[in-house]
Amino acid sequence: MPATCHCGLPAAYADCCGRFHRGEAAAATAEQLMRSRFAAFSVRDSAYLMRTWHPASRPPGIDLERKTRWVRLEILETTGGSVVHTEGTVRFRAHYVHRGKPGEMEEHSRFVRHEGRWVYSGAL
Repeated sequence: MPATCHCGLPAAYADCCGRFHRGEAAAATAEQLMRSRFAAFSVRDSAYLMRTWHPASRPPGIDLERKTRWVRLEILETTGGSVVHTEGTVRFRAHYVHRGKPGEMEEHSRFVRHEGRWVYSGAL
């Protein structure tokens, strides 16, 4: 495991996103959920990705490409999504290496509270 979490925050994975992945805590904000989902892609935790996906938009399964390594996350913008909100958005850029070649993808994602927890609702 890296010295800092895959999500980019200056904490060890086990103390940062690892606690969400293990089910010991839930993300308090939409940005925190976005970061934990990026970290889940990095460690190939498909179960966490499915648990944090809104049931109305969740696919039946997720296949994480073994030849893709997620390496860095940039949060570009957030709206709402705090502890007092019920929805929010996060615009981000995710950097990856696929078959040895660097790449990036950008998305503006929507998050909502479902049964009291933040979940990913889809791209805007």
